[in-house]
Formats: sequence, structure tokens, C-alpha cells
Amino acid sequence: MRVFRVFVILVAIALPTAAVVGSAEQRVGRLLERSAPVGDKTLAAERYRLDASQSKFIAHAMAGGLLWFKGHDHLVAVKEFSGEAQIDPDQLNPASLEITARSSSMTETSSVFTDQQKQIINKELHDIVLQPDQYPDIIFRSTQVQGQKLPSGEYNLKISGDLTLHGTTRPITIPTKVSLSGNDLRAVGEFSIDRSDFKVKATSAFHGLVRVRDHIKFNFDIVGHRE
Repeated sequence: MRVFRVFVILVAIALPTAAVVGSAEQRVGRLLERSAPVGDKTLAAERYRLDASQSKFIAHAMAGGLLWFKGHDHLVAVKEFSGEAQIDPDQLNPASLEITARSSSMTETSSVFTDQQKQIINKELHDIVLQPDQYPDIIFRSTQVQGQKLPSGEYNLKISGDLTLHGTTRPITIPTKVSLSGNDLRAVGEFSIDRSDFKVKATSAFHGLVRVRDHIKFNFDIVGHRE
């Protein structure tokens, strides 16, 4: 019984001490959390605002139309888009890309068409194919960035993400070469989609002026400025 009472006394003495030590450790841990950079990698990533006025974004639609449009490819430019790229100059991750393009800004630019022909193409492109009143935005959001930094200082990347077009979202991968110079970022590359995957029409056989094949290639030369 005496041994038991001694044990109880020792436990009673030890408990407050353990509580104090545990409390001190918790306080030190919280202090370290506050003093360490939050999201170390995120802070290292630099943000670049995309500049549509200094960029080119073109859709190449192989010809499949009728009448005097037959035999000519369509070169449809995305005139208005905005977005942001993030990249760490010293490592690939974290890295991300988000672009929102206005479907109403897409317009025929091929020099093989007259101004009058372009007006007809653009009307059908908007009224029948893209339907910007119903689907105003084309959105790409990256989910993963892979690749390597080249000896030249450029980055050879594969940017995977979700593309939303005509109300349908599909995963795509965009091979891209990125270079950084001063406060500017430049991204150059190309990718392809199948129009049918996004339920995009090519106008009806009745109209037939802007009919294109299913496979559409996009190429881009996009400039961004560091914020």
C-alpha cells in the first residue's frame, strides 16, 4: 500500500510537468509554422499575365466546304483572351496555366478570302458553329505540368489540363516551349482536337460554307508579363 501511495505521488508530480513540456512543444511548433514561408514552392513561382495584344492564337481547320470556299483552309484567330501562367524559374513545379478566350472574338483571317467572303464565314462561324451567346467562353485550366529545363534556359513542357469548349469539357495535353526574358514569358506550341469530341458543328449541308473536317489544329505564340 505504501508503494502504491508513492507511485500516485510521483504521477501527480509528473503530470503537470508533462503538460508544461507538451504545451511548450506545441508553442514552438506553432512559432516555427509562422516563421517558415507558407507554401515554399508557391512563393517561388512567378506569375505572368497573358497579353492577347502581343500574342497569336490560330485554329487551322482543313477545308471541307462547298461553293467557292471549297479547297481553302480556314485560319481562325482568337482575338480576345486573358489568363495567367505561373512558373518557378529554377524548377518545373509549381507551374500552371489558365486561359479564357472569348468565342465571339474568333474570326477568319486567311488571305485567300475576300472581305465579303470573310463576313459570310464569320457570320456562320458565330451563328451556327461557336454560338457565343450560349457558350461565351473557351476555358483551359492546367492540372499537371511535366518536362525539363533545356541548356538554353528554355523549358520543354507538356501541359495537361481540361479544355471547355461549346459547353463540353475534355482532358487534353499541350506540348509547349516556354522561355523567360526579363519580365516577359513566351509560350510557343501547337495541339489538336477533334471537333466532334466537343459537339461543335461544322454548319449544315444546307449552308455548307464553313464546313470543316473533324480534326482541328491550333498553334499559338503567347506572351505574358510578370506581375
